[in-house]
Amino acid sequence: MNRIDRLSAILVQLQTKRVVRAEEIAERFEISLRTVYRDVKALMEAGVPIGSEAGKGYFIVDGYHLPPVMFSQEEASALLTAGKLVEKMTDASLRKAYESALLKIKSVLNNSEKDFLETLQSAIAVYRGFRKEEEADTPYLVELQRALSLRRTISLSYHSSKQEHTRRVVAPIGLVFYSGKWHLIGWCYLREAYRDFRVDLIKEMTISDETFDPRRYYTLREYFEKESHDGRELQKVTVSFSRSVAGYTRNARSYYGFVSEEDMGDRIRMSFLVGSLHWFCRWIITYGAHAEIEEPAEALEVMTELVAELHAHYLGVTQS
Repeated sequence: MNRIDRLSAILVQLQTKRVVRAEEIAERFEISLRTVYRDVKALMEAGVPIGSEAGKGYFIVDGYHLPPVMFSQEEASALLTAGKLVEKMTDASLRKAYESALLKIKSVLNNSEKDFLETLQSAIAVYRGFRKEEEADTPYLVELQRALSLRRTISLSYHSSKQEHTRRVVAPIGLVFYSGKWHLIGWCYLREAYRDFRVDLIKEMTISDETFDPRRYYTLREYFEKESHDGRELQKVTVSFSRSVAGYTRNARSYYGFVSEEDMGDRIRMSFLVGSLHWFCRWIITYGAHAEIEEPAEALEVMTELVAELHAHYLGVTQS
């Protein structure tokens, strides 16, 4: 990226938050802090009113209006693709908000970009899977995001997968999508412990006026790191797939707690957060020798048991 493009991109980034740290800019563009300082100074010399707060970062002075943001075809198509994911993997509240935002975005596109998106509209699809979705849609994702942003506790009426109906007061620390569902992670005052609530099992929800200090609780990342280390509720499983079959996992892996992937050349290493090792390993076994569990050792033991069970079954079939 040349400097002119980088200056324009920094200007856009400064519009995204009230205060943007110099370290954030440096990390995004892979430049040194000294280069960030020079770029910001160049923008100020060009007439952009940029203020700074010691120890915090830079901000655009209130009242300064920047020209409308223009989108490239690649950016416009990324937004369209994100919309397809929102449509299939979120609830009604978030879909409605995203559709409204996307209409506003489309309104500033030029004619060629609008035609480009119109062509792509029917050529991109997201399928959640082949099983019937029986759960009723829930309208809580937007409200949960609001509670997270305001750092307010929430009151839930929750019907658990164990058919238990309880009322909870929760300090929310994050939302995460895994195993085909959205989950709310938070500190439960009833259980006096961190809990994982499936959003589709929330029957009623209200945001209270009571705020909480986030410094008293784990961040979302700290929570999952602790859960994976403690081996409770969710376990981290690492699997490497042959490149030839890795692509076939895409339609199903979100149902099995997919978190991330790493390109290893001829193999693709994937990380999962898993609630049931037996359930997960029964899926992995369908990939035969093309999949290799790297950790934890407990998952390798489960896989060995399943293979032995399968071998004994078919050995008995052939001998009968």
